[in-house]
Amino acid sequence: MPDTSSPATLLPLPPLVTQADHLIRLGVHELAGITEDELRTFAAEAAEATGSSDVDALLAVHPDRAPASVLAPLLHRDGKSGFVVTDMTDVDQFTPSTVELPDSPLYLVTGLDRGDHMANWTPEEALPALTDQDRTPLLLTEGIHWVLQQPEILERNYCFMTIGSRLRKANGTLDARTPAIWISNGSGRDGREHRDAPKVGWCWWGNRHTWLGIASATGRGH
Repeated sequence: MPDTSSPATLLPLPPLVTQADHLIRLGVHELAGITEDELRTFAAEAAEATGSSDVDALLAVHPDRAPASVLAPLLHRDGKSGFVVTDMTDVDQFTPSTVELPDSPLYLVTGLDRGDHMANWTPEEALPALTDQDRTPLLLTEGIHWVLQQPEILERNYCFMTIGSRLRKANGTLDARTPAIWISNGSGRDGREHRDAPKVGWCWWGNRHTWLGIASATGRGH
């Protein structure tokens, strides 16, 4: 059951060049078919374009280059690696919905918010509210990138959904699941070995969860 603890104060993201170095250490550039120089150059030029080396933006790799299934195992918490739930073998088919991505293998996500204030909202309720606020829901891969750079944002009772990623079925309708990232209790099919590990799973589009916010951003760009 959720407790009454307060969320930790989240610090700004690391500088873009630091984020690039971290992705390189994890081997994300190789998974995405991007060279170290390309990644470092993009980060340096993006920081220069903003006039600041410590702009508070997330460096993300396009999901076509680095899908959720390859990013999730790179997550770590308390010595445990991240994983995708066993009943989400189609995780990479959850693609951007109502979200436009830059036509580039690398891009920035700005104005990140974990969406704690939207805990206990359904995704169905949250999406139009975010649109009214000129905000855009996070994609699953963007959420994973965020946790890769700031593992501390994934807290018990303060995790988040990434409702910008949806699966469109063969008949054209949207699947009722929505991806989310939280911390495993090691119960059920997760297995005891995954207790306290970062977990990529799903929730129903029309369901509420007091411990899951709705993550969003102000925009994306090169």
